[in-house]
Amino acid sequence: MEDPETLGFEHMGLDHRLLQAVTDLGWSRPTLIQEKAIPLALEGKDLLARARTGSGKTAAYAIPMLQQLLRKKATGPAVEQAVRALVLVPTKELARQAQSMIQQLAAYCARDIRVANVSAAEDSASQRAVLMEKPDVVVGTPSRILNHLQQDNLKLQDSLELLVVDEADLLFSFGFEEELKSLLCHLPRIYQAFLMSATFNEDVQALKELVLHNPVTLKLQESQLPGPDQLQQFQVVCETEEDKFLLLYALLKLSLIRGKSLLFVNTMERSYRLRLFLEQFSIPACVLNGELPLRSRAADPEAGVARGIDFHHVCAVLNFDLPPTPEAYIHRAGRTARANNPGIVLTFVLPTEQSHLGKIEELLSGGSGAPVLLPYQFRMEEIEGFRYRCRDAMRSVTKQAIREARLKEIKEELLHSEKLKTYFEDNPRDLQLLRHDLPLHPAVVKPHLGHVPDYLVPPALRGLLHPHKKRKKPPSSKKAKKVKTQNPLRSFRHREEKRGPTAAPS
Repeated sequence: MEDPETLGFEHMGLDHRLLQAVTDLGWSRPTLIQEKAIPLALEGKDLLARARTGSGKTAAYAIPMLQQLLRKKATGPAVEQAVRALVLVPTKELARQAQSMIQQLAAYCARDIRVANVSAAEDSASQRAVLMEKPDVVVGTPSRILNHLQQDNLKLQDSLELLVVDEADLLFSFGFEEELKSLLCHLPRIYQAFLMSATFNEDVQALKELVLHNPVTLKLQESQLPGPDQLQQFQVVCETEEDKFLLLYALLKLSLIRGKSLLFVNTMERSYRLRLFLEQFSIPACVLNGELPLRSRAADPEAGVARGIDFHHVCAVLNFDLPPTPEAYIHRAGRTARANNPGIVLTFVLPTEQSHLGKIEELLSGGSGAPVLLPYQFRMEEIEGFRYRCRDAMRSVTKQAIREARLKEIKEELLHSEKLKTYFEDNPRDLQLLRHDLPLHPAVVKPHLGHVPDYLVPPALRGLLHPHKKRKKPPSSKKAKKVKTQNPLRSFRHREEKRGPTAAPS
């Protein structure tokens, strides 16, 4: 007979309002982490849980947290309103995600359970007013929570019952070690605590000693990433650095990779170089800069983007640069194939990086030796015709162009900064100087590179793709439509027809 615990949320003794919210979310059965963590949490145990990104970790702590708060309030009207649960996360984006999920689960008990997000530094005044009302759950980064504790906007010494540390493996690498240690001094001696993490590293072990009391460790025997039926993982060996740029150009320009894609590199300079390179071919791209503190940038230079933002419907993750650690690969790959959506991860590898790739493979296979990163079948010789274009674009992306691209973004941030609005009102001359500064020209874009002639398209793709065609505005006349659709490389009549009217007698 099947264990009743595995049949669904209704066998966990949850409040009917939580069950209704779970039903509305379309969850018929708990995920593995939810199935194991929720009953233990409801028993009052501390938890140290490892589960992969997208596995339902947030609900695994949010459901028992809400259940305990509802149970407390059901004991009678004399229960004093107080902050009883604190959720710590490493970034503002993760705080918004956590708040959103908690509020969705509390949809049918919103009058009883209030949730506040205090992660935004620029919103201190309104946060102070919200905290005065003593919300049941407070979500924020360690630095913002500590700031409110030090200003007496938030008091937890006598009321806190549950502490959640989400994405625990990133807190120290984001530079929050000192803030977290100071914050813990403002908490009561006894409280229940959950540490949720995608990986177990030295930082998590240090946090365990600081936060948990006789915890139950859930190191679930599941892949840290979705299976091959949902997430396809490939690696392609590029002989040179130029080959990486050439391959990326072909994949995107020939629409071999479709949909929203995330491209990961290992340095900020590389990200701007890649963006300017793609812009040469009219491929829209933007740089996502985590803007981590200096100390954490040195410790984990790409975690801000890899784990700080929850992108919806990312179809592909491309590791243009090999991740610096196996754990970093998991963080990056976890941006796609979320929930039940499919995804692809393609990793570019130089010959000198093969041994490092082997370490990533070892982590992914769990020591079984079975290959996880399959070879990406691609014939580089078929795109040799594009190499001269690639070199032309790479030459345009100089160090000066990269510097000016970064300065241009900083200038735009300054001009549109809410924090500097008051300063510029008091110092209008500074604003005028900034607005009328010399224009920045990151890189010269050559329009012809955005067009891919049919004769350059590999034979296997001809007839399937029309890379030179773009979305057209409705033509103003039949003649205009004819001129647009003619291909001057195939017909000399195109030029003659265009000249014809000018030669006609008046």
